[in-house]
Amino acid sequence: MSFLGARGRLEAELVPKAGYEVDLLDLSGIDRKNPLKAARAATQAAAAVPSARKLIKGRSADVVVGGGGFVAGPAGVAARRLGVPLVLTEADRHLGLANRLLAKRADRLCLAFEIEGMDGENVRVTGRPVGRAVLNADRGRARERFGIAPDARCLLVMGGSQGARSVNIAAVEALAERPGRDFDVIHVSGSRDYQVLRERLDAAPHAGRYTLLEYEPDMGDGIAASDLALARSGASVFELAALGRAAVLVPYPHATGDHQTANANWMAEAGAAVVVPDGELDADRLSAEVNALFGDRERLDSMSAASNALARPSAASDVADEVMGLIGDGA
Repeated sequence: MSFLGARGRLEAELVPKAGYEVDLLDLSGIDRKNPLKAARAATQAAAAVPSARKLIKGRSADVVVGGGGFVAGPAGVAARRLGVPLVLTEADRHLGLANRLLAKRADRLCLAFEIEGMDGENVRVTGRPVGRAVLNADRGRARERFGIAPDARCLLVMGGSQGARSVNIAAVEALAERPGRDFDVIHVSGSRDYQVLRERLDAAPHAGRYTLLEYEPDMGDGIAASDLALARSGASVFELAALGRAAVLVPYPHATGDHQTANANWMAEAGAAVVVPDGELDADRLSAEVNALFGDRERLDSMSAASNALARPSAASDVADEVMGLIGDGA
């Protein structure tokens, strides 16, 4: 197995570290707010198709799997031109641009969520794959790691890999700079805001039982140790569901196609989450939502059960089955 990625992006570093080979294309994302940059990106994507074709052929690929990013467009077109089976995966509640363009031409389209109008013979709803570190996380071991008592309540705060400023600031103000909190906090801030938050916590009068982390390589321990999460609503919604965690979700308002709101609503519609728009989040609102949930054990348990019912722990193997089925007996 090998990967196709974009030059200058994280995959150029992360894929080799994971022990896989990666071929890189000259591509950039489409900036819908800047027509000139969008045109440049589209031109790059078209120009990358011959390169992707050459790389796929050189690898003697039996199947090409697209993850929905901007690399998936040229790679998918190249695969179709070579007659190589194409599997597309969609992680959100709407199809991204590359998947919209290629969906009808793909041999399989594996969806994390059911999407209205996407019900053809090539469509499978598999859920979104979740890492083994999350699926195998142990609550007792995780609580021991963070120094949390077995019977204590715990809130996990996380804002995605880059962090979320509105979530970060509201959490510290509400949970460390004001009195009255009677639960533990695990806060994964991301690197951008970490130093500012560290300084505020060091000066905060109520920062006891508050663990601030700049980065966590996987969120399994944090989710397992917690009873409730305050989070954005990207990939984290499936991680939270995998361990049956209730959530207060604050969708990132500038996500492409507003897909984080759609993801958050998926959990809320099932009774597993409360959704707070980013523009409405402040220390008062955060305190009110979290305290209401921690103060109603029956409601919190019901939300946790609803979250667990959404879990798709076999998503990765289900996608793999679709891929291997297209390769055939020679795999």
